[in-house]
Amino acid sequence: MTSTALKVVAPLTAPLPDGPVGNYYNETQWKTLMALMDTVIPSIKRESAGSTSTLDEELIPDTLYSTAIHQIQRLVPNSASEVEIDEFLAEKPSDNPEFHELVKRTLMQYSREDARKGFSFLLSGLNSRVGSLLFTSSITPFHEQPITTRTQILNSWRTSRIPALQAAYKQVTFVAKNLWIKTSPSFYPVTGFPKVPDHYQPGQHFEYKFEQFGQSGFESGRGGKEDGSEVFETDVLIVGSGCGGAVCAKNLAEAGHQVLVVDRSYYFAPSQLPMSEKDGGVHLYVDGGVVSSDDASITVIAGSNWGGGGTINWSASLQPQSFVRKEWSKDRGLPLFTSTEFQESLDRVCDRMGVSDKHIRHNHGNEVLMEGARRLGMTYKAVPQNTGGNEHFCGHCTLGCGAAEKQGPVVSWLPDAQRAGAKFAEGFNVEKVLFETVGGKKTAVGVKGRWTSRNKNGGVDGPDTDRVTASVIVRAKRVIISAGTLASPIILQNSGLTNKHIGRNLYLHPVNIVAAVYPEETRPWEGGILTSVVGSLENLDNHGHGAKLETTVMMPSWCLTFLNWNNGLDWKLQALKYRHMNSFISIVRDRDTGRVYKDPDSGAARIEYSPSAFDRAHAMEGVQALAKIQFIMGASEIHVCISGTPAFIRANPGKNETSEETTARFETWLEDVKKTGNKPPAGIFASAHQMGTCRMSRRANMGVVDMRGKVWDTEGLYVSDASVFPSASGVNPMITNMAISDWISRELSKDIMKEKMPPMARL
Repeated sequence: MTSTALKVVAPLTAPLPDGPVGNYYNETQWKTLMALMDTVIPSIKRESAGSTSTLDEELIPDTLYSTAIHQIQRLVPNSASEVEIDEFLAEKPSDNPEFHELVKRTLMQYSREDARKGFSFLLSGLNSRVGSLLFTSSITPFHEQPITTRTQILNSWRTSRIPALQAAYKQVTFVAKNLWIKTSPSFYPVTGFPKVPDHYQPGQHFEYKFEQFGQSGFESGRGGKEDGSEVFETDVLIVGSGCGGAVCAKNLAEAGHQVLVVDRSYYFAPSQLPMSEKDGGVHLYVDGGVVSSDDASITVIAGSNWGGGGTINWSASLQPQSFVRKEWSKDRGLPLFTSTEFQESLDRVCDRMGVSDKHIRHNHGNEVLMEGARRLGMTYKAVPQNTGGNEHFCGHCTLGCGAAEKQGPVVSWLPDAQRAGAKFAEGFNVEKVLFETVGGKKTAVGVKGRWTSRNKNGGVDGPDTDRVTASVIVRAKRVIISAGTLASPIILQNSGLTNKHIGRNLYLHPVNIVAAVYPEETRPWEGGILTSVVGSLENLDNHGHGAKLETTVMMPSWCLTFLNWNNGLDWKLQALKYRHMNSFISIVRDRDTGRVYKDPDSGAARIEYSPSAFDRAHAMEGVQALAKIQFIMGASEIHVCISGTPAFIRANPGKNETSEETTARFETWLEDVKKTGNKPPAGIFASAHQMGTCRMSRRANMGVVDMRGKVWDTEGLYVSDASVFPSASGVNPMITNMAISDWISRELSKDIMKEKMPPMARL
């Protein structure tokens, strides 16, 4: 089991086979699926273009078409030429092989079994007389109807009383928008969006060494065989390389313990970052970057790479507030969180990463948020960044930090751990924890998992025949599960633990989104992603629950995907305004919870969570405040991401409307938004923070781990990641996660050292 330094090569995303997808989608179904995609993102042309068919193109009268083009060119002064806009509007997804490949990957690799079956049933129904009549009120197959009719059908699903059709509308429009933006050959040129940041140099590459398994590794002479598996031995095994696991690895290795960190994902060097939106979804995130709750009420975004969420987060380094720490200490019975020791851990992790707000240069969106809050008398502040005290004016970091300035696990903690002697294994999927009875107690003695090598070119994709796999048992004196809030409870359940709290108490910090278009060019892809926060609404119930107002990442496939879809022309015209946009989030510290459980078919994590009426009300308070900020800051358009809700459009200069009339019209619109509400499926929710599924508790019947991170009713087994949070942190969870992991690992080191000390002689 020799180790090897990583050969840095470009990410390899191998194409998938041609033809039908899996066992579910035949050629006719695929044709219907592409017809759905082309309905969301249609080919739009002038009537004078002389099309031979109205099925594949939406033809617009020349006068209306020219008016739309000229309006865009007036609103977006630096927009592309009319020829380039023509090409953009004429493009449709089904003409693009890259789009086909990404849809296949999404369906084959990231979709749940039940979702595939349900979608297959829908596609079959759209091609049969009875099914088509049920789903479209017509006996004509869906793909044989003109796009104008298809658009009416999709919108009828949105307003249907049948939940399955509502969900189909939401999923189809979301997937089409998201995957098309990632693969469109015309979108980036027409909007000026650069695939890599304009202002950075690739950062320094740390030469990681990763353990290699398989027959050649076994023959190198280290380790033995057990149940047909190779055996690796260490003092401490850490499962997961993210913010929790990386801090534990550094502390324990520097304390002199033998440490092995394993992760099912792979490392990417600064020269490979930031990735494209297409490759980033495949290589840096769980399930392509989009995981939906069972009822599709919320989209969850979670990292899956070497470094975990710390590789793709937005640098926000906020410490938990006093009301949260008091809740955890007093209400949850965990005095750690109001102790000086915990504050020392918070300060220690911030110091290691050079956390500071002294070197921030705010971009347009963050300036708008703070100045709008100031004008409305709301409290706001700069958000400290973990960028080593450097100004980091890069909006692409959610696709990996190519400058290596973001001091996450890959840049700081894991290199420190390797320098102190820690060993690493990428591509290692842990199946279960192994237990033995020691001294009458259930004791963790290691894990069993499967390791998959890189391919022969050094990439991380492609058929298994091109990669080495091995069953591996890691024997360890202590096991720390740091696989994240979605994966850690699944590992515990797979290991035979039956504590009823495992997987429950899921908090997600649900967000609603407000987007705005400004008269000036915003270049939304530039600058630190999240450098400001408005806190006036964070304690609406006097128990620490409410909404924060923040900016959000402005990568095109993120922000444009969440814009409301009414028809293809409208959405494409909105997308052309991208270089004048900003988006903002009302992010809720949720009171009410969901759960994570194992999919019966794939064994992967499933999410059962619906934003409650209590939490939705707080999100709506934030939406109202964000809209007011955009209005007072002069936005020309304000879009609330709630399906069916029209945008507020400020009157064009010179139109006969006084400022008082504009304000009155805005207030009426705002009241209508509140009356409409944000209840799903119309209300669109997303989450980038997952917490609580292995929560810390003062007694075994109240949670999963004790105050030192040890799993109740076991020995030698710990959890150290955001899943141990007693409730929602209320702030971006990185610093809280790291501080808890700093505490857990230091206490664990003390325990191990005590065991090694010889017994004192009795007098």
